[in-house]
Amino acid sequence: MPDVSAARPLAGRTVLGIFAHPDDESLACGGTLARLSDAGARVVIVCASHGEAGSVSDPALVPDGDLGRVRVRELRDAAAVLGVAEVIVLDHRDGDLRWDDVPEMHAEIVALIQRYRPDAVITFAEDGLYWHVDHIGVHERTSTAVLSLGAEAPPLYYVTMQRGVMREVVEAAHAKGGAPPDSSLWGIAPDAFGAGANPPGFVIDVRDWVARKLAALRCHQTQMGPNNPMAWIDEDEARRWLGTEQFSRAPLDATGDAMLEHLGDITHAD
Repeated sequence: MPDVSAARPLAGRTVLGIFAHPDDESLACGGTLARLSDAGARVVIVCASHGEAGSVSDPALVPDGDLGRVRVRELRDAAAVLGVAEVIVLDHRDGDLRWDDVPEMHAEIVALIQRYRPDAVITFAEDGLYWHVDHIGVHERTSTAVLSLGAEAPPLYYVTMQRGVMREVVEAAHAKGGAPPDSSLWGIAPDAFGAGANPPGFVIDVRDWVARKLAALRCHQTQMGPNNPMAWIDEDEARRWLGTEQFSRAPLDATGDAMLEHLGDITHAD
């Protein structure tokens, strides 16, 4: 009989990922979420908003004008690709996550941690991937919520992006001659991604999961669009540029073990 525990070493463990908008989960650490799921962990995604203030790549995708509803559907489709067990969408206003409903979001995150008793929590680092104010707000709310639990707090991990990697993605897409020269990543300068991130504590190799990361990103059709460089790179290019994901563990007195560090073959940062 095959050793199920060896094939799924994280069976019975739970990871809670807390993000701001639909598509954050896939862009920030979709490969790690897929890898955790394949290792047997129950992955639960919490999204603070419906993403109703996002862009619309094609108005035909949102015929009734309710972008938030469509983006939640896209999130659920992406989560299925990644193997996420459950998606929880909160009802905070997109664009105001740092300043509005601060005590309410804090209480919601505390309640979710107490409900799911995760072995690890993942959220944005203090740079919010590219200084997105909503991402920074979710970083602050999650950090404060976990800290408030004291000795009962689960390990908290911050995800960042590798500096310069999005520039490589854009250049690879433009080299194909399909993505227009003025195409961009949601209007964000590619060099903004990872520009303010602290050095990671470790990186996780997700090259064998990057096809699912890319497929999950492409589920977010309203945000991708045919001119987005992510729509033009192939799986080999994705493995090269998106095949590692960066993390640091928050310096809390959490009692849990080093779950993400021991996920599998990882390469510690110098």
